[in-house]
Amino acid sequence: MCGRFSLATEQSIIEEQFDVLIQEELSYRYNIAPSQDVFVIGSNGQDRIGRFMRWGLVPPWSKDLKIGNKMINARSETIDDKVSFKTPFLKKRCLIISDGFYEWKRNGKEKHPYRFVMKDRQPFALAGLWECWNKGDQHLFTCTILTTEANKVTEEIHNRMPVILRKDDFHMWLDPNYHKVRELKSLLVPFDERLMEAYEVSNLVNSPSHDVKECLEPINSK
Repeated sequence: MCGRFSLATEQSIIEEQFDVLIQEELSYRYNIAPSQDVFVIGSNGQDRIGRFMRWGLVPPWSKDLKIGNKMINARSETIDDKVSFKTPFLKKRCLIISDGFYEWKRNGKEKHPYRFVMKDRQPFALAGLWECWNKGDQHLFTCTILTTEANKVTEEIHNRMPVILRKDDFHMWLDPNYHKVRELKSLLVPFDERLMEAYEVSNLVNSPSHDVKECLEPINSK
């Protein structure tokens, strides 16, 4: 799964790398947790659109928001079979932008957090789905992160990892008019481990209340 990540990259770099004009100012986030707002890029079929959405997908038929707490991730292998994910998979795909995600390695009764990043330290796009939940005058945009099997970098820490999309695949994934299930699912595979690395970080990241730069630092650098 993916239950925590960061986005602490300059806005101009994100705009250039993902070919999107950001209307709202991005603040550095070091320890993003479920139910918080995340930066998402979608498409209207022509232009890429960046906006914030709440992390934890809430289907439009849901009576309240609580279901979102259980839908922060979606398994890519069964994405086209699940009622909650089948429609957004075909029509409401997005990129969730990150520059690192966290997983915890169990050692006896203890768990130690690790951060996974690109070797070049550039931001990357997680495959996501979005929905809009309406109740009266309330309109809430929510999203979920797709997961897949672990690659060789992540498998020693966790048996799942978020789907990281290649830049060449952004157009297909974002196109709301592209509905070929087999081709779309072919994108949902473990990312090239040769481009990634991991390092242990402080237990500060264990609490979502610690949204500080120190969460990003290798524990052996202190």
